[in-house]
Amino acid sequence: MATVRKIKLGSQGLQVSAQGLGCMGMSSFYGPPKPESQMIALIHHAINSGITFLDTADLYGPHTNEILLGKALKGGMRERVELATKFAISFEDGKLIVRGDPAYVRAACEASLKRLDVDCIDLYYQHRVDTRVPIEVTMGELKKLVEEGKIKYVGLSEASASTIRRAHAVHPITAVQLEWSLWSRDVEEEIVPTCR
Repeated sequence: MATVRKIKLGSQGLQVSAQGLGCMGMSSFYGPPKPESQMIALIHHAINSGITFLDTADLYGPHTNEILLGKALKGGMRERVELATKFAISFEDGKLIVRGDPAYVRAACEASLKRLDVDCIDLYYQHRVDTRVPIEVTMGELKKLVEEGKIKYVGLSEASASTIRRAHAVHPITAVQLEWSLWSRDVEEEIVPTCR
């Protein structure tokens, strides 16, 4: 079995493979969904190659990507991976809605656990920040989910530096997901130093 270097995310103890597998394109956004058997084989190949950090979201499909991962992680594969998924974006009456209210956070987590067919999510991200709900309120519910053992670590996606600071004051943020590339360097001004 190949080895991929492990790295530490945050200060809470999460270790993941330095290279991860983003699973979104298997079910949506980049053309039609790919054949399930081929995608399960791809996920298994990645895991057997040492890539153990798998990323999905309830939005991908919607929902079908989490179901795909749940199937792929049967037969002992779950114990070999760090599983990340995201919540907060849903469709209501054909419109994209961002939600961070406690009832939604809990319902989204329960639904993801069921679709993934797991007892616990390793890293649970808020996919987008709900500007109508104070981040402290959303984080309060995420903290409860950690305490209940439903999630291990909390992440934010596309959050500002001030939001990261406010969220981290309620419960440690283990990871921040955002675009940082040759084309998108603005995160280096505030967000990267805040995370460090």
